[in-house]
Amino acid sequence: MAEQAFQVDLRGVVDLLSRHLYASPRVYLRELLQNAVDAITARGDGGRVEIETGGGTLKVHDDGVGLTEDEVHTLLATIGRSSKRDELGFARHDFLGQFGIGLLSAFLVADEIEVVTRSAKGGDAVRWTGRSEGSYRVEAGERDAPGTTVTLRARPGAGELLSPEVVTELARTYGSLLPVDLVVDGVEVTGEPPWRASYRDPAGRRRALEAYCEELYGFTPFDVVDLDVPEAGLTGVAFILPAPVSPTARASHRVYLKRMLLAENVEGLLPEWAFFARCVVDAGELRPTASREALYEDELLESTRLGLGDVLRQWLVKLSETDPARLRAFLRLHQLGVKAMALHDDDMLRIVDRWLDYETSAGPMTLHEFRRRHPDGRFTASVDEFRRLSAVAGAQGIGLINGGYVHDTEIIERLPDLDPDIRLARLDAAELTTTFGVLDPAAELALRPFLAAAQRAVERLGCEVVVRDFDPASLPALYLTSRDAQFREELTRAREEAGELWADVLGAVNASAGVERPQLVLNYRNPLARRVTSLGDGGPVELAVQALYGQALLLGHHPLRPADTAVLNRSFIGLLEWAVHSPEAPE
Repeated sequence: MAEQAFQVDLRGVVDLLSRHLYASPRVYLRELLQNAVDAITARGDGGRVEIETGGGTLKVHDDGVGLTEDEVHTLLATIGRSSKRDELGFARHDFLGQFGIGLLSAFLVADEIEVVTRSAKGGDAVRWTGRSEGSYRVEAGERDAPGTTVTLRARPGAGELLSPEVVTELARTYGSLLPVDLVVDGVEVTGEPPWRASYRDPAGRRRALEAYCEELYGFTPFDVVDLDVPEAGLTGVAFILPAPVSPTARASHRVYLKRMLLAENVEGLLPEWAFFARCVVDAGELRPTASREALYEDELLESTRLGLGDVLRQWLVKLSETDPARLRAFLRLHQLGVKAMALHDDDMLRIVDRWLDYETSAGPMTLHEFRRRHPDGRFTASVDEFRRLSAVAGAQGIGLINGGYVHDTEIIERLPDLDPDIRLARLDAAELTTTFGVLDPAAELALRPFLAAAQRAVERLGCEVVVRDFDPASLPALYLTSRDAQFREELTRAREEAGELWADVLGAVNASAGVERPQLVLNYRNPLARRVTSLGDGGPVELAVQALYGQALLLGHHPLRPADTAVLNRSFIGLLEWAVHSPEAPE
């Protein structure tokens, strides 16, 4: 049986292009411009594209290499056939796009495409007319000089896309940086990329690029960083955002390929941590996707991404060496991005160590300054733990850093990579009790009856009561739990909430854990706590101790179990009733 060729439903192909390949029919002009610039590149001289509009008709003229009649049949009538195209000289590195699918995009706005072309190799002009239902004809055409003219007449409902205003806008959007003269209705719209243009002085260049950013993105940048990745043939600028932005925000960039706009919202150009920058770049080596509206993910794009990240990293390093005040201002805006870099990059880690302020028990300061003041300092891994312990730790002379914000603990733990002698250990709250003052033996002896009653009051809450003497004196009680004890509490809580099977498993783990319990530390230096310890047999010792226990949990931002909430409510009501019925209560 003889082989048969596929029959292509051109209307179906056009529908496929409009619905699934191209984001908008507006790309038709970009495809026509790409073909025109390719033809000019193939000829090697000339360099002018003229667009005429009016009456629902669009004409695109170029002075490129043009086509012979045989080439017209080969290039314009065969969809997806690239081998012959390569033989004719259209596969050179400098070309932007391809005939075929690109030209078909014109059917998104017109039912008929007319191409009049004359080859620079010689021969007569040829007219090719293609229709959206899948037919075409080739006949003699009229054209004096080599080049090509493409004519479109708007299909019903597409007239606006061929209007002078829209065509001018699209030509400026896609082709304003093209290396050829692009003229729309007699007005030239092309120019040199702003980052490559000549300026009188650096200050003038800076002002021009800031104005360019304002025009594109609507903000005046914090700084402008020149970009250069030779292996990708990439140049451009990165505009640093002047206001904080969420790291999860989608960072999109304006990307040109060989000075033709690829898209205004390309993602994935920069590393994820560089969310504080918006780029405008032109690349000669990066590959577009089939729709030519995004970048093809390959090894070169990954290498380019790393190269751009390195440029931004070097900018920050230079800023730390030449303008520390400006670096601090940047860090206040975009510290999360720098912290993310510091997790893997030693230069960024040094910047964070020396220039980024952290919350400490002695006030805001850098990690470097903190270590100088507190060689034996500690850090907490959560914000709540820092807030409940910073005043107490500071009063005992123990420097404390808040490592509870994003990336902070990982950064602190990575500091020995810079210097093995750096020692910043995580605080175990239980070790604070070793710094508290103990009572003299006589006072300890006198407090034994109270301690026994106090222990009974909180025994079923899994807590141990001790009395110590410490600052600040304004704090009557402190709830301290070691990491081991905290782990045991979490296991118990999870066991209560789990099903029967997992409860048994967690119970076995809990049984193997240590027996260390959290401590309720009463401050003998606090007047209220001292009066509570002096309550006799007739006093509300149990209610008072339980009230101090509840207050310590609340002040320390500890999670409340149902039993804790019940004790807190009962102690409050009980103390209120005792005060009302006490014969010593004031009238």
